[in-house]
Amino acid sequence: MATFITIGYGDRAGYDRTDPEVRDRAHAADQALVERGTVMGMAGEPVQVRNHDGSEVGLVNGPFAASALPVAGFAVIEAESLAEAIELAAKSPCAVAQGVVEVWPLQS
Repeated sequence: MATFITIGYGDRAGYDRTDPEVRDRAHAADQALVERGTVMGMAGEPVQVRNHDGSEVGLVNGPFAASALPVAGFAVIEAESLAEAIELAAKSPCAVAQGVVEVWPLQS
């Protein structure tokens, strides 16, 4: 099994204009992932951490990267392949509710 990080982006407006039945299926797909051991959660407010040259920790509130849609959540998915991870991510609320999900393979 390989490990993948997913980052879901989406906003309330896209979620609200998606058919409730489609959203319910997406939430059920997420629940099935949690039941098989996926670590999943909604995104809170980020903090940037710097410690250049190991000399002093500096913090900045807010995201480092910017996107057209806000970060909505994260998951750590175990899958046999990138194709399977994509198939799983494609069923998530962000993917079906007018957002987008990035799938990042973790490399060892």
